[in-house]
Amino acid sequence: MMELPLVLLVLTGSCLVKGLELVPYTPQITGSSLEGKLTASTFSLDQPICIFDQYVNATDDIWLVVAFANATSSVKNPTSRNDIPPYQRLSTALHYMTLRTSITFFPCPRSSNTSVLRVGSDAFCRNDNSRQHCNGPLPNPGPYRVKFLILDSNGAKAETKWSERITLKQGHRSSTIDTWPGRRSGTMIVITVILSSLVGILTIAFLCTSAYECFKLWQREDPAMAEEPPAGSFKGRRYDTHHIPPSQAPPQPPSDVPGSPAASS
Repeated sequence: MMELPLVLLVLTGSCLVKGLELVPYTPQITGSSLEGKLTASTFSLDQPICIFDQYVNATDDIWLVVAFANATSSVKNPTSRNDIPPYQRLSTALHYMTLRTSITFFPCPRSSNTSVLRVGSDAFCRNDNSRQHCNGPLPNPGPYRVKFLILDSNGAKAETKWSERITLKQGHRSSTIDTWPGRRSGTMIVITVILSSLVGILTIAFLCTSAYECFKLWQREDPAMAEEPPAGSFKGRRYDTHHIPPSQAPPQPPSDVPGSPAASS
């Protein structure tokens, strides 16, 4: 008689497992060359295209479940929308659900543009308790695993496989960042010494060239090279001067003029 409840329990569990369809899809980090697809608090997934059409109705919700990699085995799918774990419970529940969408968000056929889903991109809802289903930044590097979960009015309906481990980039503490601008590596010191030596050599060469050119100019204009003109070198040279005629003596009175003193004598 004790075996009957056990059999019923096994059959009930089998029915529940069969009731949750498995979507043959594994979420993955985008393979496109997207800048910042993996940071210290976010990561980007390829957007599933033509995956959920046969599993989702227009009134169903598609959620992304984010969990720590070592806690995926203990994650329980919610039986209703009221049981959805919020972002703020990640540290205690070890998982949360975010990025609520519908089938219209995953159009088919595949478009030419590749879209991504960025997890952890909403930094403004981290401290906003009114927004339970927040896509807030992840608090530590993880690792994490994710899956898509489809919910209808009765609870979980279908799910994808769990992704591989996703480890975020390690951030540096502010106390470990070297902010002293004078610290340089050995290679930078060697390069600095070489450049300083080259600048010094070029400066010396410029000064030597300038001094040599000045010396040549001084040699050409040396006053010792100019000789005194020889005596008599002014012979034969004509100098025009202003000629002032001598003053003329007054004319002598003639002796034969009557009445003159000479005539009376």
